[in-house]
Amino acid sequence: MAQIIEIISSLLLVTGGLFGLIGSYGLVRLGEGMQRLHAPTKATTIGVGAVLIAAGLVGGVASKAGLVAGFLFLTAPLTALFLARVHLFRSLPPGAVPPTGTGVDWASRSETP
Repeated sequence: MAQIIEIISSLLLVTGGLFGLIGSYGLVRLGEGMQRLHAPTKATTIGVGAVLIAAGLVGGVASKAGLVAGFLFLTAPLTALFLARVHLFRSLPPGAVPPTGTGVDWASRSETP
């Protein structure tokens, strides 16, 4: 049974490393800011999640690994959202953003008084 857990954790570690490598390559290779944002956030979330599951299986720190994974899964999408809004705010003129259809302007495009 212990050998099966070690094999599974080894596969998870290799998978996590591959996702990290692919995300790093995407960060360097992709040209536009929004594309560069997508690759590392998705790859990091999946890669670090796989490594944390492996650590929880082998190291017996499943509760701590679960807390770290939960924190990562909650904060990575929010970080991506804020970075995307900054990119939208800095790269497009105010007239280029399509209307929201609600009568309220985009929150990231509001002008300061």
